[in-house]
Amino acid sequence: MSGSSPAATLVGRFLVAAPSMPDERFQKSVVFICKHDDDGALGIIVNNTVDDLPLGQVYRQLGIEVTGLAAEKPVLFGGPVETSRGLVLHSADYKREETLLIEGGMALTASLEILKDMAGGDGPKQAWLALGHAAWDRGQLDLEMQDNAWLVVDGNPGLVFDADFEAKWQRALDLLGGKSGAARFDLASYSHQTGRA
Repeated sequence: MSGSSPAATLVGRFLVAAPSMPDERFQKSVVFICKHDDDGALGIIVNNTVDDLPLGQVYRQLGIEVTGLAAEKPVLFGGPVETSRGLVLHSADYKREETLLIEGGMALTASLEILKDMAGGDGPKQAWLALGHAAWDRGQLDLEMQDNAWLVVDGNPGLVFDADFEAKWQRALDLLGGKSGAARFDLASYSHQTGRA
């Protein structure tokens, strides 16, 4: 087994902060992984919003006209890296040359054009604008996984685009309890002391 490559790619899956998450910036976070390779990983936190910053305000700051409900949509706090940079996590029904397609019917695009298309009604069916992202250098995420800071959950567009941000962490944990999400994940039964083999 090579030490330089991830044991398995996490693209299209969630990293759910374990109850023992030591980094307070990520406590109770649900991170959708968009890229994971030998160079590191990139993800978007999908259960945290930027306070008092509706999408319409971003559009106005960029000089893009928008009307209706889209203006009130929240903006995600995607993570602590490059917080002034916007990335759009969206359904794969929309694609530009710079779009990164992600397994499971998702995509990531960083361009002003996607925001213009979204404002004009020509964008993806489902989308979140995220300011910032989460990033890990080569091997960093693998170490955090060995330290049991994260639980891995299969990706789920329904959970990504759900607007009930308060419930997403528990709902993501519940996916560990059963594929249907009907079983509730019992935090008391989870031990962060599983250690390394």
